[in-house]
Amino acid sequence: MWRVCGVVCACCLALLAQDCSAQSQRRPSFTCGGNITGQTGIIGSQGYPGVYPPNTKCVWRITVPEGKVVVLTFRFLDLENDSLCRYDYVDVYSGHVNGQRLGRFCGTFKPGALVSTSNKMTLQMVSDANTAGSGFLSVFSAAQPNERGDQYCGGRLDKPSGTFKTPNWPDRDYPAGVTCSWHIVAPKNQIIEVKFEKFDVERDNYCRYDHVSIFNGGEINDARRIGKYCGDSPPAPVFSEGNQLLVHFLSDLSLTADGFIGHYKFRPKKFSITTTPPPTTTQPVTTRPIPLKYSVDLCRQKCKRRGTLESNFCSSNFVITGTVISAVTRGGSVHATVSIINVYKEGNLAIQQAGKTMSTKMVILCKKCPFVRRGSLCVTSPGLNYIFMGHVDEEGRGKVGPHHFVLAFKSKNQKALSVLKNKRC
Repeated sequence: MWRVCGVVCACCLALLAQDCSAQSQRRPSFTCGGNITGQTGIIGSQGYPGVYPPNTKCVWRITVPEGKVVVLTFRFLDLENDSLCRYDYVDVYSGHVNGQRLGRFCGTFKPGALVSTSNKMTLQMVSDANTAGSGFLSVFSAAQPNERGDQYCGGRLDKPSGTFKTPNWPDRDYPAGVTCSWHIVAPKNQIIEVKFEKFDVERDNYCRYDHVSIFNGGEINDARRIGKYCGDSPPAPVFSEGNQLLVHFLSDLSLTADGFIGHYKFRPKKFSITTTPPPTTTQPVTTRPIPLKYSVDLCRQKCKRRGTLESNFCSSNFVITGTVISAVTRGGSVHATVSIINVYKEGNLAIQQAGKTMSTKMVILCKKCPFVRRGSLCVTSPGLNYIFMGHVDEEGRGKVGPHHFVLAFKSKNQKALSVLKNKRC
């Protein structure tokens, strides 16, 4: 009897081994990068669903049939979290070489579907020495360039006139977690006019959550941003400087709204532009750039803070609190990136959005006045936070000189700033 039982058990083990082998064959094995072609496919980080390896750079190049575009959706995302995605991240590009970057992603926030402007798309994942997470799993498919549906939006628009709109328009609200980029390309000797017929995007004083940004050129570049819009009032007509314009729409994972429908048309380069759109949905503030020679003279003065929060508020183009996360000395100035804690007055300041985190570029005109130190975004070991008041240059960067007001931010300042935020200047 033991012999029979042993034979039966051996058979069971053999069948179990066969079943396990079949399951392992059905489960895809993900490697670091590669060239992928076809109508549809799955891409995962190296070793997914295990922890991705450190110190790697993996590049996947997707190609779908000619005449179609690539639609990419992340089913799972778990990379080391950082507000600016500086350490471990996935970049998605339209095209294979010198393509427009559609986004950089890390943490666990999954973006909406991403659409290329051609039949090619590139994914690049980078990890540093310390890894944290299982990586990502994504699915791509081929679609017609002008196809519109609930799942995706965006693409390349190169006809003389046309329309673009949020997913689900006009039947229901746009979905949460969507990113849409419309790349509008006119002939070399023409410019582009964009008008919104209907517009309803989640309202916020600084358009930090759901918003539409419009850029000169074909990529997301804060220095070339024409405006950032939200709320329920259609923006004024927008005109490009050259023959390319990028309309970028983002919705986060919370509130949604009706959405929008917009129209574009090509215009002759000498077309008379009678309406200048405001740079944001907030009240525009006059920008007075500080000449370089004047800033050099400022640096020779004794470094002394003048006035108070109240006396400097109205004379400043922008007022924010934040942490300096990078600082590079160039000549006698410091070029810094500031992670924003709160915005009390925005003016024309170019603010970059990454999920719920905001940052901005700033130039400290005199590297020793006011003197600021880099801080840490670590919750358990926070660094110095500052109140910055200053002016804005033509590229949307904050400019801070010795005559502006900069102060180490403490909790006792919060009440005064909140009162000033509602002050009419």
